Amino acid sequence: MVSRTIPFYKMHGGGNDFVLIDHRRQIIPEAEQPRFARLVCARKVGVGADGLILLENSDIADFRWRFYNADGSEPEMCGNGGRCAARLAVILGIAPPNLHFETLAGVIHAEVAGHQVRLLMTGVGDFRPEQQVPLNDVVLTGHFLKVGVPHVVAPVEDLEKVPVTVWGRAVRFHPMFQPAGTNVNFVRFQGSHALEVRTYERGVEDETLACGTGAVAATLVAARLGKAASPVAVHTRGGETLTIHFQPQENSFTDVYLEGRALIVFQGELWVDELI
Repeated sequence: MVSRTIPFYKMHGGGNDFVLIDHRRQIIPEAEQPRFARLVCARKVGVGADGLILLENSDIADFRWRFYNADGSEPEMCGNGGRCAARLAVILGIAPPNLHFETLAGVIHAEVAGHQVRLLMTGVGDFRPEQQVPLNDVVLTGHFLKVGVPHVVAPVEDLEKVPVTVWGRAVRFHPMFQPAGTNVNFVRFQGSHALEVRTYERGVEDETLACGTGAVAATLVAARLGKAASPVAVHTRGGETLTIHFQPQENSFTDVYLEGRALIVFQGELWVDELI
């Protein structure tokens, strides 16, 4: 592990929080990055976050990111993390307000206007409706799709009564969705232009205050079920509202955008020797 202080930024999008580091000059060796993510993201003994984002140089876009979940895994995409990375890149002069960045899910387009960031989502597809998922005490009806990463969306009547962590973990590790596993979203429809969602995130292994790709997944499932039309206001557990825009096609969606605030909480320096 590298032994020095490392400047960092703490940001969140809708309560989904991240540690971000300008990593254009490599500080953390690649082989050590998953462990570093686990240490930094640990609540109480680290900075505490749902994920770690490293902004790096790219030959095909304004920048490249390396994104790690709190458990050190590296998913293809993270919507709220992407919005935070885009805003920080503009603030640091790495990219213009209309920008592109490289991810495992491909090159992502984003538009930054002050606190507001609008992200074009890629990798939307593989819709599998009406999945019957047997759990210990219930059979859950969920709808599977990918929004860069896998999601199961389960409509419910009362979000407050849902044991999100228990059911979410059971679905996330269910044999039906192995080996990759899945994120799990419980959603309550609120008319054609609003819904409320609670998400269990793969890689964080707990309920988070928001999930950008989960908000998109919930919205697109609602649209496929005839319950929603663009734009949709998604109310998250953290109290923030994310807005989803989309164009429905016969069997798919185009022009899928995730929009909301990306906020800088603080900046500081990591004392790496103390962290480990």
